[in-house]
Amino acid sequence: MSDTDGPIDPSQIGEANAPPIEEKPYKIIFEANKCIGAGRCAEVSDNWELDLTTGIAKPRAYFIDEADLEANVEAAEVCPAKKDRGVIHVVDRRTNEEISPDPHGDGTLSVDW
Repeated sequence: MSDTDGPIDPSQIGEANAPPIEEKPYKIIFEANKCIGAGRCAEVSDNWELDLTTGIAKPRAYFIDEADLEANVEAAEVCPAKKDRGVIHVVDRRTNEEISPDPHGDGTLSVDW
C-alpha cells in the first residue's frame, strides 16, 4: 500500500505556503474537478466567484479567519454538486475536522478525489 492509497489527510493539503494557523485557522479544500458551475457559492459568499468563461467557481482565498467563516460555510452548504454533498469543504486547521458540509457527521474530510 502506497502513501496515496489511504484516506486524505486534511492537515497536509495546501500547508506548504499557508499563513500561520493563528491568523487563518480555517482552510477551503475545493474539488474543482467536480464543480458543476451552479454559482450558488458566489451568490452567498464574497470569497467565491464564478468564471463565466470556464463555468467553474473558485475561491479568492483558500485560508480564512473567523470573519469569513460563516459565509464560506454557507457556500459549502448550498453547493449542489455531488448530489448536494458539495465540492467545497471548510476545514478547521487546528483540529483537521471538516466543519462543512460534513456529510458523515463526524468531522472527517468528505473529499473523494
